[in-house]
Amino acid sequence: LFPFLLYLYISFIYYPMILIKRVFVTVFSLVLMQEVVFAQPAYERHTHEVYNYLYRLAQKGIVTFNDNVRPLSKSYIHAVLDSVALKEAMLSEVEKKELTFYLREFKEGERKRILSAKGDGFTLYADPIFMGSYFSSKDKDVKSYSRGINVWGRIGKNLGYQFSFHDTNESGPGLDTSKKSLFAGNTTGIVNLSPFAMNKASYTEIRANLRYEFKKGAVSVGQDYLLWGYGEGGRLILSDKAPVYPYIRLDYQPLPWLSFNYTHAFLRSNVIDSSDSYPIPGGVGYRPVEVSKYMASHSLDFRLKKGLVLSIGESMIYNDKLNIGYLIPIMFFKGFDNNNNTGALEKGSNGQFFFQLSSRNQIKNTHLYGTLFIDEVKLSGLFDRVQQRNQLGYTIGGSVTDVAGINYFIIGGEYTRVRPFVYRNLLAAQNYTHQGYLMGDWIGSNADRVILYSKFTPLPRLKLYARYTHLRKGGAGTLDQQYNQQPQPPFLFNFQQRSDEFLFNASYEYIYRLYLNMQVRRFDQQNIVSVGLTYGL
Repeated sequence: LFPFLLYLYISFIYYPMILIKRVFVTVFSLVLMQEVVFAQPAYERHTHEVYNYLYRLAQKGIVTFNDNVRPLSKSYIHAVLDSVALKEAMLSEVEKKELTFYLREFKEGERKRILSAKGDGFTLYADPIFMGSYFSSKDKDVKSYSRGINVWGRIGKNLGYQFSFHDTNESGPGLDTSKKSLFAGNTTGIVNLSPFAMNKASYTEIRANLRYEFKKGAVSVGQDYLLWGYGEGGRLILSDKAPVYPYIRLDYQPLPWLSFNYTHAFLRSNVIDSSDSYPIPGGVGYRPVEVSKYMASHSLDFRLKKGLVLSIGESMIYNDKLNIGYLIPIMFFKGFDNNNNTGALEKGSNGQFFFQLSSRNQIKNTHLYGTLFIDEVKLSGLFDRVQQRNQLGYTIGGSVTDVAGINYFIIGGEYTRVRPFVYRNLLAAQNYTHQGYLMGDWIGSNADRVILYSKFTPLPRLKLYARYTHLRKGGAGTLDQQYNQQPQPPFLFNFQQRSDEFLFNASYEYIYRLYLNMQVRRFDQQNIVSVGLTYGL
């Protein structure tokens, strides 16, 4: 293990950092490290550990943390950390040390970067990205590494920018190049640049954002992951199972108890439009053109009382051409679709409604939540077993922190059920997918999942995680069964698979954004051990 980690360090951190640093020193002759008074309007990556830190403190009632929609801006995270600092006396020693650590990370100009530059109303920061991992089981032996860069900063007081790019290469026998199997779980999907290579995958993640903050909100345009709702094993509404996609986003909080979010996303359908495809002149090939695909989504968060939030929203997947009606944030999308596509099911778009209730510290140190995703419901046949079309999914979960007086010890559980035909539409170009991956929960339709887990932080930034998952999966069914069969096929019809997983993960943030990770996993009688390190994400 030690030679492997040493190899990773030399290959992916030491030499590349020296090279990148020399390039930056050459290009930028002046590097300033002074503190800047303005916050950073740019987004923070949705996987950063600070989200879990503030999530838990909100669960204890120490702070209010509005994280139903992610990612969040660095400026907002810094403001919440400042609120925590005002109540430092309520924190344990481990929590205090982590607070100091995160405050330095999110206070602009507070710690050293590979590049930190300041001009008149302008800031520029950059860090390299390096990742290396290795996992092994009886029939799998996979190596993965990636290199890239993360750049962000501020233009004036209110405009933030961020750009992140890194290439990843994976190889080894048993490599899952699709990331769609139950074994892959909630691993983010990829666009494989080497689709015909055996046991190899190469893919690139590009995230970029321009974000303008105003007094009570922000508007942004970019390409990133978008998450909506809570979930330990997956998210019903929007998750990071699908790769990144471009979007326009608006966040607005007109009242202390009311928040609004709107997104218009540009998706990939993977469906060829034969009428728009054409031969390339000279007989050198044929240019396939895909059916255009879009998603409009908006939601409201109502803070009923401290720690208790009701969220409601709707989304619409539509295709063929951009429709200005879905670019109106306050439009009722389902009504708009009905008025514009009357007369035939085939003319319409694919709409969804969703709801969530979240309770933090109503019961001491406890977070309880429930999420409902309605893809299609026939109200006239709601309780008629022959005519009902209850195509919906739901998640119920909760966790308790500081169990038995042990600080930073969390136990939790979650149940998710997704009924048959959820996320699928009559038209393939209107499925609830991007790049062929579900945008909601990765288990897909006709499946359920039970999760029991515990988390413990014995030392600052040392995260221990244990989880048991039991999953059942039925068949996808046919369009005829989905739209014509009465009664609808029962839950878990055409049963496909039952799986059990035991997982233990240990992660330590040694220095800022340098994570050392070790994982032991048993999945359906397979034992998998993995080690890795990540810097810059």
